[in-house]
Amino acid sequence: MPTTMDYGEHPSQTVHRWAPADGADRPAPVAVLLHGGWWRDRHDTRLMDPLAEDLSAAGWDVWNVEYRRTGADGGGWPRTVDDVVHALELIAETVRREDGALDASRVVSIGHSAGGHLALLTAPDSPVTSVVALAPITDLRRCADAGLGEGAVAPFLGPDPDPELYATSSPVRRVPVGVPHLVVHGDADDRVPVEHSRDYVAAARAAGAAVDYREVAGADHFAVIDPGHPAWSAVRDHLDRI
Repeated sequence: MPTTMDYGEHPSQTVHRWAPADGADRPAPVAVLLHGGWWRDRHDTRLMDPLAEDLSAAGWDVWNVEYRRTGADGGGWPRTVDDVVHALELIAETVRREDGALDASRVVSIGHSAGGHLALLTAPDSPVTSVVALAPITDLRRCADAGLGEGAVAPFLGPDPDPELYATSSPVRRVPVGVPHLVVHGDADDRVPVEHSRDYVAAARAAGAAVDYREVAGADHFAVIDPGHPAWSAVRDHLDRI
């Protein structure tokens, strides 16, 4: 079972840390998990618990990050992003303190949907050495115009974002990320259309980013966080290589 650590005073500023399995190699690689849910407080870290269990069994030191979300939780721009930055600072401090137990050269941020958005935005100037973005939200103006997430962008950015804020908050407008990353998206996703990831990858590569892309036939929005689905097998293969 995980242990809980706080990176702030708010009840949602917590990280659930899953230790690597007994007998795992040292130093252990570090996985930072960021859950999705369109930044809303009805969703929490439990969405990523199956991946945390899978990775810890495979020898990873796993940090499943909670953050302030929109709704009664008090999240939104930029507070939600700031929370992830502060959680990464705690992780960096722990990696330094536990020198020899944790591998600073393998700190992978793995985010799903809104968590993918947060992983891509917070990777620069952090301990993160690579990113895995699973069906990520990459273009907030496009999402807002299409009403995706039942209108989730407005509670996150505010009711009338200006063009500069849309650009600042959208990974597709902030390429390159600066670390190698993998994007995985199912072509049957009806929550975040796969075209968003296709366009993000094209923009990232045009900007010189080292980005790999896996499009999974028949996979929906949640297949990519199912440890038993081939989409996750592709991620595990990628993690094994790095």
